[in-house]
Amino acid sequence: MKALLSDSRVETILKSGRKRDLKHFIDHPQDLDFCWPSYKIVLRQKYRITDIGIWVDYLRMLDRCGKDLHNAHYVCPADLKAEHDKYQNKVRILQEQEKRKEQMKRARENEARFRELKGKFFGLEFTDGTIVVRVLDSVEAYYDEGNALHHCVGQCEYYLKPDTLVFSARIEDKRVETVELSLETFKVLQSRGLCNKNTKYHKRIMNLVHKNIALIRKRMAA
Repeated sequence: MKALLSDSRVETILKSGRKRDLKHFIDHPQDLDFCWPSYKIVLRQKYRITDIGIWVDYLRMLDRCGKDLHNAHYVCPADLKAEHDKYQNKVRILQEQEKRKEQMKRARENEARFRELKGKFFGLEFTDGTIVVRVLDSVEAYYDEGNALHHCVGQCEYYLKPDTLVFSARIEDKRVETVELSLETFKVLQSRGLCNKNTKYHKRIMNLVHKNIALIRKRMAA
């Protein structure tokens, strides 16, 4: 604290009369270190920060998005809240992209094991004329299914479960429900639509799978 109070940067802020900003930096000295080059621009531009906490968060998001923190255009936004919200959304998108890349990396690592477990079922599909139920035949397909229907069939690595088989039930190639079948009892364990909810086709999908158990057994015996 004594070192901070003797810091010339603190003296500069104090002389500018920005007491709220100063209090924040005293309470969060790491923010002062990170923000100081940008804050000097704020002082030179005589820009008034409406909310120092939001401004610091905004600056960190700018940095995360690779923006120039020495550019007054970014550092001194006309509408801080609006720009904060805009870059918050950009960071969220970046995080989702990074998460997706990590999922795909993990998928590639697990593909060989998945093929060993489920390869004999690849290409298996059946239909009642409207609904088509087909086996998910790659790890990436599990992630695509989960991302499309907002459930965890990919993230929870259902593709590595040795005693179940997962199908995608579709109408005109549009995903309707994801079906998990036990390879021990040959009963449907679950069939989930968007956000884990049942659809109006739920019973019809369940019945379609159960009617085609013989095809699944035949693949198992191959």
